[in-house]
Amino acid sequence: MEKIRGRAWRFGDHVDTDVIIPYKYKARTIDPKELGMHCMEGLDPDFPKKVVEGDVMVAGKNFGCGSSREQAPLAIMGCGISAVIAASFARIFYRNAVNLGLPVLESVEASKSINQGDTIEISLEDGTIEDLTTGERFRALKPPPFLLELLREGGLIKYYRKYARFPWG
Repeated sequence: MEKIRGRAWRFGDHVDTDVIIPYKYKARTIDPKELGMHCMEGLDPDFPKKVVEGDVMVAGKNFGCGSSREQAPLAIMGCGISAVIAASFARIFYRNAVNLGLPVLESVEASKSINQGDTIEISLEDGTIEDLTTGERFRALKPPPFLLELLREGGLIKYYRKYARFPWG
């Protein structure tokens, strides 16, 4: 799996799914690009216009709390974010993200140290995060092999369509 590289966009603790994508948008479509045009608009209405394809979100604890709809990770992917780093994730958001092929990494140290606009490089294979702006390196919880396989293939549905089985069985 190739390394992920992009600029960091910082957010705080307890970013809920209604902030990631407001209900008025997630109720009317599941198109990732349309959802992405409204991603994070409750915190920064211009966020989708500022993101460059491949950028990375960095957040505090409990990222993705709230309702369990899959539109939240879809909106993040649709606006061009390639991965999310957080101190911790809401369990259902984490599962939905992996199922859709969005890499999510837990690292308290990276969450606290990475600054807005820093260039970040992520290796999912070994669970490392490097801040290329400051030179700092961080360890994230390394995804188990079956999650890496899912992410490599673009998520659960794409994996199943390709192999007609799940990676854990």
